[in-house]
Amino acid sequence: METALAFHGRTPRLRFGLVLNDDIENANMTKTIQIAPIGPVSATVVPPGSKSITNRAMICAALADGRSTLSGVLDSEDTRVMIAALGQLGIDVKHDRTARTASVSGCGGSPPAAEADLYIANSGTSVRFLTAMATTGCGKYRLHGTPRMHQRPIADLLDALSQLGANVQSEENNGNPPVIIEADGLPGGRAEVAGDISSQFLSGLLMAAPCADDPVELAVRGTLVSKPYVEMTLTVMRAFGVDIAPGDLQSFSIPAVGAYRAADYRIEPDASAASYFFAAAAIAGGEVTVEGLSKSSIQGDVDFCDCLEMMGCQVKYAEDSITVVGGPLKGIDVDMNAISDTVQTLAAVALYADGPTNVRNVGHIRHKETDRIGDLARELRKLGATVDEREDGMLITPGSLHGAEIDTYDDHRMAMSLSLVGLKTPGVIIRDPDCTGKTYPDFFDDLGRLG
Repeated sequence: METALAFHGRTPRLRFGLVLNDDIENANMTKTIQIAPIGPVSATVVPPGSKSITNRAMICAALADGRSTLSGVLDSEDTRVMIAALGQLGIDVKHDRTARTASVSGCGGSPPAAEADLYIANSGTSVRFLTAMATTGCGKYRLHGTPRMHQRPIADLLDALSQLGANVQSEENNGNPPVIIEADGLPGGRAEVAGDISSQFLSGLLMAAPCADDPVELAVRGTLVSKPYVEMTLTVMRAFGVDIAPGDLQSFSIPAVGAYRAADYRIEPDASAASYFFAAAAIAGGEVTVEGLSKSSIQGDVDFCDCLEMMGCQVKYAEDSITVVGGPLKGIDVDMNAISDTVQTLAAVALYADGPTNVRNVGHIRHKETDRIGDLARELRKLGATVDEREDGMLITPGSLHGAEIDTYDDHRMAMSLSLVGLKTPGVIIRDPDCTGKTYPDFFDDLGRLG
């Protein structure tokens, strides 16, 4: 079988039959991977567990009364920092990476640690969810991470928690992490939270609210982005015994139940990760089946398949799988607010469409691991596309494509999405491929098996 990957540089070593090499540039170790084009693909893939569901289930299980068992748990940087932080907050988590399970001994609604210094790397879900959760404890906590994390906004979450009586602040008074929390339980009451920067602010508040001293009323100010992720949060909460009516996702009433109920909970494969393999079929031709997902998934990113269908692919839904069959592609005009984690994936597909593709209403992704509009536009232009960048999206016009060395900005999705271009266009080199460890450490091994 021909591999889709060729690894270049110095100091070769073997892993799963692929040769990996490190390049030394300017005294810094920089690994690169060159992607080799392949013919039509025919593969069945089972992506790792959903990062978004894993970290939500971890929070609910940690705040539960009793021991929960989670299956399908993702093992990645984002989930490891979550598990490590929960341990520092005094919550026992036994994670079996091989079996992809975790046993979580809940704290009954209030973390027992009186003090903790929590390093959360560049995990947005971890810093937002843990900040809200820590206010239910009694003690002093500090949350910090990478330099990029310290540039990511959290002021709207801190403001909402303050309205609920919590003592929280940005250490540098700039609205970004590090965050300092002096907790004595979360009093409760009414709060407004901005919805236009990140739905994770609202999700963090929703998950902490049942453990407040008094009932909580939450109102969303402005337009809520990434609504499917809030619906996912409510679904996970329901599985752990707290049922909140979603309504129009603009206001919520959360009772003060004290703690969640322990549960055995299965985590779906990651739909965002699945998007790369669906896109591989669109770009390289052939077909890819992803097992463990269906049209009824609680993850909104399965709707990425609707975009591919609009572009000319065939999508087949089964009870426990989704198959995408490649076909002649055409450009589309699409609002991707609800599935914004797949914007970079769609951009890779758009390079091979007949006509331009217009992506709208995703201005909030400028605040992710990197500026996923400006930096993505820069890399697409390297490959030969014409990109008209706007504040809330971009117009991608395919051009005469050619290989390029792609900078990934320590953004896992930049690396995974733009590696797909190399399946069709020779000479695509991905810098710092190990950044995929944030959510999908084995991504390039799995991509290589498509050959």
